Amino acid sequence: MAGARIATALTASAAAWGLTAFPAAAQDGVGGAVGRAIDAFNGAVFYQVPFLGSQIEWIIIWMFLPMLFLTVWFGFINVRAFPLALNILRGRYRDDTAPGEVTQFQALSTALSGTVGLGNIAGVAIAIGLGGPGAAFWMIVIGFLAMSLKFAECTLGVKYRKENPDGTVSGGPMYYLTRGLAARGWVRAGAILGWLYALLALPSLLQIAQVNQAYSQISLVTGIEGRASQWLFGIIAGVLVGIVILGGIRTIARVTVRLVPLMAVIYVAAALFIIGANASAVPDAVALILREALAPEAGIGGVIGALVWGMRRAVYSTEAGLGSATIAHAAARTREPVSEGLVALLEPFIDTVVICTMTALVIIITGAYQMQGPDGQMLNDIQMTSAAFNSVIGGFDVVLAVAVLLFAFSTIISWGYYSGKVWGFIFGESRRSMGIYKLVYCVALMPGAVLSVGQVLSIMDSIFFLMAIPNIIAVYLFAGELKRDLKDYRARIRSGAIRRAEQPLPSAAE
Repeated sequence: MAGARIATALTASAAAWGLTAFPAAAQDGVGGAVGRAIDAFNGAVFYQVPFLGSQIEWIIIWMFLPMLFLTVWFGFINVRAFPLALNILRGRYRDDTAPGEVTQFQALSTALSGTVGLGNIAGVAIAIGLGGPGAAFWMIVIGFLAMSLKFAECTLGVKYRKENPDGTVSGGPMYYLTRGLAARGWVRAGAILGWLYALLALPSLLQIAQVNQAYSQISLVTGIEGRASQWLFGIIAGVLVGIVILGGIRTIARVTVRLVPLMAVIYVAAALFIIGANASAVPDAVALILREALAPEAGIGGVIGALVWGMRRAVYSTEAGLGSATIAHAAARTREPVSEGLVALLEPFIDTVVICTMTALVIIITGAYQMQGPDGQMLNDIQMTSAAFNSVIGGFDVVLAVAVLLFAFSTIISWGYYSGKVWGFIFGESRRSMGIYKLVYCVALMPGAVLSVGQVLSIMDSIFFLMAIPNIIAVYLFAGELKRDLKDYRARIRSGAIRRAEQPLPSAAE
C-alpha cells in the first residue's frame, strides 16, 4: 500500500515538474506538445463561466466566496480582533512552556517571508500590467477579506498538528484534513482529502517564479543576459538555499526573523518617500484606481478583468486559501490554536493591504504602468516596479535588485520548509527521505531563470489554485467548530482565565 502511494506521488510530482522543465526545450523548437499541454492545463483550471453578463474563471469564485463568507461568519474578525492580534504578537499572552518549535513572532516572520516579497513587488506590477490600475483595488479588497480565511486555516493548522517524539511538530492542511476529520469519524474522507492536498501541493511548492523574477531584476541592472547566465544564477540560488534549509525550521526562523523586517523597512521607506514627495498626485492616483476598478470605460467586462487579475495576484501574494502558511504557523509555541490564527490574520494585512497599496501608488504616481521596455513592449512585471522607483530615486534599481534577491531568498527557504513537511507526509520524515527531498528541492529551483514570465505564471497560477480545492473544503467543514473555539478563547481573555505574561518578550531571534 505504501509503495502504491509513493508511486502515485512520484507520478504526480514528475508530471507537474515536467510542465515546468520542458518549456525551455519548447523555446528551442522541441516539445511543442508540452506547450499545448500547459495551455490545456491552464485552460481547465481557469475555465470561464458566465458572471454578470461577462465571463470569470470558476476557480476565482471558489477562492473569493470563503473569504467573504468567513468575514461575515466570524463577525468581521479582521477588524474587531486586530488589537488582540497585535497584543498576542507582542507576547502579551505567550506561554513559554507550550509545545512548538518557534515563537509566535518567528512563525509569523517565517510565514511572512513566504508572502512578503515578489508577490508584492512583481505581483502588483503584473496585475496592473494585465488588468489595469483597477486590479490594485481588488488586490487590496481581497487582501482585507483574506485575513478571515487566513485566521481559519492557521487555527486549524495548530489545533490538528502532529507533535513528534523529538519535540518537532508537523502541520498543514494534510494533517488537519486527516486528523480533524478522523476525530469526527470521517476517516476515509479525511484520508482522501488529506492525500489529495499533499499530492497537489508537492509540485506546487516549486519556487521557480521567485528565481525567475529575481533574475529578471538582476539582468536589468547588470545587463547580463544569455542562457549560460540564467543557468548559473539558478545553480547558485539552489546551492545557497540548500545551505539554509539543512538547518530546519529553527535555522529558517532565525534567518527570516532578521531578513523580513530589514527588507520591509528598506522597501516601505522608499515607497513612502516617493508617495510623500508626490503627495499632491496621490488623490488622482487613488481616483484612477477606483474608477478603473468600479467604472472602467470597458464596462462590466473591465471590472471583471480587473477583479480576475487582482484576485490572481492577491492569492499569490497572501496565499490565503492555499493552506501553505499553516505549515509554518503550526510550529508556533502555543497551547491556544486560536491565538496563532489571530496572529496569522495580520499576514494579508501587512503583505497585501499595506505593502501592495504602496507599490500600486508608486507605480501609478510615476506613470510606470504606461512605460515601455527596451523592446518596445509595455512593462508588465517587476521591471515596471523598478522603473517606477528609479524614476524618482536614481540608482534605486540596484537597491531594489538587492531587496529582490533577499525577498526571493527568504521566500524560497520558507517554502522549502513547507514543501519538506508535505514531502514528509507522503514519503515519511526519516533522515534519508528528507535528505533526498532537500536535494530535489534545490535542484528543481535551477531552471527557474530560464523560463519566460508568461510560462512561469501559467504554470504556477494553475497548480497553486488547485491546492485550494481540498483546503477550502476543510475550512467550510470546520467553520462551526472554529466559531465556537473563537468565542471560547475571547471569553477566557475577557474573564482573565488567560492571563497576560508578566515577563518581557524575549528577543525575536531567540
